[in-house]
Amino acid sequence: MTPATNPGATFMARLLRYKWVRTKLRSATRHRTIGFGYLLISLIAVIIGSILSLIMRTHLAWPSWRLPIYGAILPEDYLAFVTMHGTLMLFFVLTVAPQSGFGNLILPAQLGTRHMAFPRMNAAGLWLTALALATLLAAFFAPGGAPIGGWTSYPPLSATPLAGPGEGTGMDLWLASIALFSVATTLSSINMLTTITKLRCEGLTWERLPLTVWGWFTAALLSILAFSVLLAALLLLFCDRHLHSGFFLPAQDLVSGVLLQHRGDGSPLLWLHLFWFFGHPEVYVAILPGIGLTSMVIANFSRRRVFAYRLMIATTLLIGFLGILVWGHHMFVAGLNPFAGTAFSISTIAIAIPAAAKVFSWLATTWGSRPRLTTPMLFALGFVSLFITGGITGPILAQPILDEYLHNTFFVVAHFHLIMAMAGVFGLFCATYYWAPLLFHRTLSEPLGKLHFWTTLLGAYSTFLPMHFTGLAAEPRHYSQLSGLAGPSATLLQSTLPLQRHITASAIFLVCAQLPFFLNLLLAWRRPTNNPADTNPWHATTMEWAPNVLNPHPNDQPPIVYRGPSHYTDSGKEFLPQWSAANTFNTEAE
Repeated sequence: MTPATNPGATFMARLLRYKWVRTKLRSATRHRTIGFGYLLISLIAVIIGSILSLIMRTHLAWPSWRLPIYGAILPEDYLAFVTMHGTLMLFFVLTVAPQSGFGNLILPAQLGTRHMAFPRMNAAGLWLTALALATLLAAFFAPGGAPIGGWTSYPPLSATPLAGPGEGTGMDLWLASIALFSVATTLSSINMLTTITKLRCEGLTWERLPLTVWGWFTAALLSILAFSVLLAALLLLFCDRHLHSGFFLPAQDLVSGVLLQHRGDGSPLLWLHLFWFFGHPEVYVAILPGIGLTSMVIANFSRRRVFAYRLMIATTLLIGFLGILVWGHHMFVAGLNPFAGTAFSISTIAIAIPAAAKVFSWLATTWGSRPRLTTPMLFALGFVSLFITGGITGPILAQPILDEYLHNTFFVVAHFHLIMAMAGVFGLFCATYYWAPLLFHRTLSEPLGKLHFWTTLLGAYSTFLPMHFTGLAAEPRHYSQLSGLAGPSATLLQSTLPLQRHITASAIFLVCAQLPFFLNLLLAWRRPTNNPADTNPWHATTMEWAPNVLNPHPNDQPPIVYRGPSHYTDSGKEFLPQWSAANTFNTEAE
């Protein structure tokens, strides 16, 4: 059939003649549009995830509390909230926002290029991520409700609908959602790696790349490895559920009083190996972009070069390398060979060496300086504080003998919420305040920003530090109600109830502390845009602040990089941007 006789082809040809349609199609593949799309997905996920966390906290503190309209919270409801909260926060917030969101918005400008390497692949990744989120949220409305197996979905309970409500259609939707997300993240990571490798502007050698780019680069490498393995594990679990295979299931299994027969003789331990091979690198996918940004922001507002810049590049790559070797420390109580446990314990402790080197570099960069305590700088310092506080409990959990007692208690919840969740969120806030003049053409309010910082920092520590003490008291996680037990357990857990109520009140305060941030964004839209002459209010030196780089004109000459980032005089009053061909330092405006 020729186009002349094909009504569909004729209609599309006529449609594409309209300028508005062509403009929308072009804008759909622009990296800035895609970056804001990713941030919108993360915003939706963080709102829903935060609401779920408040419901869980309130139920733990007051088990008889009834959710308005919904009614009493049953144990299966609580487990469904835990599953969906963890999945939303880990995948759609802590993975999407720092890597795909800010990566698309800022990375091309830092490289001096006008676009990502594969614009259509980039757009496909965004729409697959949006579809993954919609599929996950649909699990709330599935027969039986959302899955109850936790965000780790351990078999055999995740491998059969007989395990409980939500393990039928809801679990299938969870598998489909995370499979779509894995494909989308892999596409985005391939695009990012190709962009960094092939589209750097003239003069931008590997040693001149900002540490933010090194963070995105390492996280993209980890994403391709980790999500490829996770996708394979998801497909195998789907086969166990619907094709009666036995990858993760033994030949016979008794579930809810029903004896199940499976082909082959699988093991749930295989799922643990595959899942945590993804799960631990995922931690660094979430925080490596924040680590890179923190280094650059601290150097900028301290008016100093990054201390031991090449070492910071090496430690970023080393953290990524060691991050794929330590997955077994999540399995110390799963029946690992003791020799394997020792190996994973040593590799876990070893990762503290490059992490400590980064902390020493941050301290050395600011030592003796008079840093400008702007809102971005405060959130960068908050990131350092949370990184240290959350990371210091890592070597404790890396000891198999200690992990046997602390495993699956609130001590672990406190550890990963400080090191990954709160540190990652502080990195996102730092990025928003720091790059706001580029993203919104407005500088956010400093008084509101500082109010936001101090209340969020107080709320974070007040919420998650006490969890260490409830964990040391052997309070288990994933239990919908801790009261009603008999014997010594009841006495032990009853003693932690005041702390649980304090944690719940602090969690409510932490959520309310985000209101100044949203108010700040709202007020920024009502303010006039910044003076075009003041396009670099922080006097930064990296390429995204160069004139006409973030929003280039067609006739602009390609930018050239003449030096590495963070070039300042000893006094800190003069700076030399990467794009400046002059050999004399620029003087900052007083």
